[in-house]
Amino acid sequence: MRSLFFVLLTGLFVSYIPTTLSEDFKTSSTKPIPEKTEETKSTSQLLYEKMKLAAVLKFEAFSQALEGYKLLHPKKDGILTVIDFTLPSTAKRMVVLDMKNEKVLFHTIVSHGKNSGENFATSFSNRHGSYQSSLGFYETQNTYQGGNGYSLVLNGLEKGINDQAKARAVVVHGADYCSESMIKATGRLGRSYGCPALPRALAKPIINTIKDGTLLFIYAENEDYLAKTKVLSPLVRRGMLAQSDELTNENERLN
Repeated sequence: MRSLFFVLLTGLFVSYIPTTLSEDFKTSSTKPIPEKTEETKSTSQLLYEKMKLAAVLKFEAFSQALEGYKLLHPKKDGILTVIDFTLPSTAKRMVVLDMKNEKVLFHTIVSHGKNSGENFATSFSNRHGSYQSSLGFYETQNTYQGGNGYSLVLNGLEKGINDQAKARAVVVHGADYCSESMIKATGRLGRSYGCPALPRALAKPIINTIKDGTLLFIYAENEDYLAKTKVLSPLVRRGMLAQSDELTNENERLN
């Protein structure tokens, strides 16, 4: 009798297990998978996409230029010029933007200083006689007719970085060595004494568009500049904080 009772009890226990497991499996398998929250885009990212700048300008260059544009409040609002010296001289690395109408006005080649590098500008200086380009933010000023023809005075806005530009006669002007024919002949553009020189045909229309108080930004992925600039220090700090947060999150994930 006891044996029969034990057999029946065992049978009931065994038959109960699959049902319980099955129910648990059903419950766990029907739990909704949480959706990934879409990353919130910054104002600069949204504007970059809206203006369709990906084909003409790196986002990092635009983001830094926009930061300065907001902070410095140029006398003549609405025009922002960016030169990207991470690109070779054979590429179109100057972009003139109409910020009010959110469109590209000019996209062209531009020369760098002769001692900044060959095809790429890699060395920068604020020193007299260096014949190198200077990075950072500039205010455009008056025009004049000089040895290089119609030219535009630049006032460097960053102390110790480009504030000697005017004294060094670093100006925007046209030059024969800034041309597609020069690229075909030598594999790169000719170089200036530190001026952002333009193709002859575009010099006057670009100068007339950006003269009298607009902002011009010369960009490069340059750690020395980022360490010294006060204009972009809030952006640099935010970037460092973001990197710190990412590192913390990664460490927490690994632990």
